[in-house]
Amino acid sequence: MPWFLRNLRVPHRRLALALLLALLLPACHPDAGAAQAQADAAAPVDPIDQAQLRKALNALQPQRPGTTDLYVVGFAGDASEDVFRNETQYLRQLFAQRFDAAGRIVTLINHADNLGAHAYAPQASYDNLADTLQRIGKLMDRREDALLLFLTSHGTEQHELYVQFGPGEDADYDTITPKELRGLLDDAGIRNRVIVLSACYSGGFVPALKSPDTLIITAARRDRPSFGCGNTASATYFGRAWLIDALARTTDFVESYRLATAEITAREQAEGEAPSYPQLYVGARIAPLLQRWRAQLPPVAAPTYPYPEPETETTAAPDTAADVTAGQ
Repeated sequence: MPWFLRNLRVPHRRLALALLLALLLPACHPDAGAAQAQADAAAPVDPIDQAQLRKALNALQPQRPGTTDLYVVGFAGDASEDVFRNETQYLRQLFAQRFDAAGRIVTLINHADNLGAHAYAPQASYDNLADTLQRIGKLMDRREDALLLFLTSHGTEQHELYVQFGPGEDADYDTITPKELRGLLDDAGIRNRVIVLSACYSGGFVPALKSPDTLIITAARRDRPSFGCGNTASATYFGRAWLIDALARTTDFVESYRLATAEITAREQAEGEAPSYPQLYVGARIAPLLQRWRAQLPPVAAPTYPYPEPETETTAAPDTAADVTAGQ
């Protein structure tokens, strides 16, 4: 894809590419009809996915004046592995029940069980993420409210989030870069952000995403893999430690990072894995807002994680494909 399409403020990159192809040849050119046909082919629209997206976005509730509301977006990027779907589905349950976010949660999920007539959520795509953030940006009070964006997938050594839309090796795929993710958030006008990236090399996203109004937690340092992907576990190392265990003990995201890091370090040492070094960045202005949000929360226990461990031998695998900063 041409670089200038990746940098467009318009979220629909496929549509932009189709329009470009349509304009390459003037209408009077004898090949104009063929170019239009290519443009139409380059911009496939899945009506089922679009219906799921409309349903999810229409169900979002507006913010409550005088209340610091947390909007939550979960993004399960790789359709070929259960752990990413599992964690994103549990994110919805956890934040609806324990963190007072019911009615303000959207989950975007790539998985074999979320295709075709059986789809239950929008696909985890760049365009769907863009539309979701745009909708939330319009509903929230940008000074009073915050977004929690949880992305779980494989990460590359080039610091890209891997996105795969089907379970097979021939499935369509995409990547999302740190610059692109920052652009989506900026374009949506969302100021107060908690961004959690569960992927290998995810620390490489921090420089592009950090701001005074942002808190970032990543599963690994920019040069390190994280572990636990595949279909031999019900959650990744980071997903288990942060999402399931730490957030059951605390509503403080900084403390949840510390608890998760200690658990991951102990597990990696016990299993002989190289350290992943989860990372934390806290912008200078985000902490007071999150403190106000936590003060509103009722004391509610976390739901039980509903996914049992697969009955196979578990082998860890990397999840590849005044500001405060923590981590090695």
